[in-house]
Amino acid sequence: MPPTPSHPPSLLDHGLHPRWSIPLLVLLALLPTIAQALDEGFYIGVASRILVFALAATSLNLILGFGGMVSFGHAAFVGVGAYAVGILMQEGIASAWIAWPAAVAAGALFAFVIGLVSLRTQGVYFIMITLAFAQMLFYLMVSLKAYGGEDGLSLASRSQVGPWLDLTDDARFYYCVLAICVLVFIGLARLLNARFGHALQGIRENETRMAALGVPVYRTKLAAFTLAGAIAGLAGALLANQAGFVSPAALQWSQSGMLMVMVILGGVGRLYGGFVGAVAFLLIEEVLAAHTMHWQFGLGAVLLAVVLVAPNGLLSLARARAAKAGRP
Repeated sequence: MPPTPSHPPSLLDHGLHPRWSIPLLVLLALLPTIAQALDEGFYIGVASRILVFALAATSLNLILGFGGMVSFGHAAFVGVGAYAVGILMQEGIASAWIAWPAAVAAGALFAFVIGLVSLRTQGVYFIMITLAFAQMLFYLMVSLKAYGGEDGLSLASRSQVGPWLDLTDDARFYYCVLAICVLVFIGLARLLNARFGHALQGIRENETRMAALGVPVYRTKLAAFTLAGAIAGLAGALLANQAGFVSPAALQWSQSGMLMVMVILGGVGRLYGGFVGAVAFLLIEEVLAAHTMHWQFGLGAVLLAVVLVAPNGLLSLARARAAKAGRP
């Protein structure tokens, strides 16, 4: 029998699982080389888009899966981050060292302000208030004709990191996005396994009991909501660079719904749930769209089948298989 660790992980801990995450990281690192060798450079851009949406879905999972906050306006923070990059570039500021932190700050600021109001409610009221704020931001960007209005805003180029890293090259941009995703996942794992993360998950299970234990429930939820907005803003900055275009559609409720579907598909309350859900959702979309113009119908059928087979997300299938094999 293997030795028992002196400090076994609690039910609230979420490990990085290096046994399979490191091989996956190696595969992701080799993906541009493989795509170029097969003369399929197009898929480097597809992979970059998937990683960006995985980052956005993971930010939603932080509050939905670990905090129990069902936000239906999370895409607004992604859109705010994207517009921060687009507006700054239109004003002549193309440096990523300025634009990307500005996108993070914008996402965090809007999340903080919206959270101040929204988190005083619960249940369906919280869902509707977050949706209302997101739609307000959507119509605000539609009305700003100086920044494209409903037609959106095209970026002259990708953000500039420095002469040593040209992000106009798809492979280099992909590696930049991959590095950011790795750092965010490592940071979230440490956060969730720390006292703050345990408190947040405890609040998800029973707010009243956590408040009785002396945990500042409102402040903890607001901090998580703000952090999720900051990560979503970063995802928006990367999305604007990946697409070369910013549109008010990025703030619409349908985008928030798509992020929520990704989280549910991968696994709510699982560290890699947003990543797995984004990969599955966007790959299914890509494959079906290549074969039929009615790909939305096929996508809905596939998602329905996955939900019926794995109601707790795709990661629950891997966990059930590991449990049958006797692995932790």
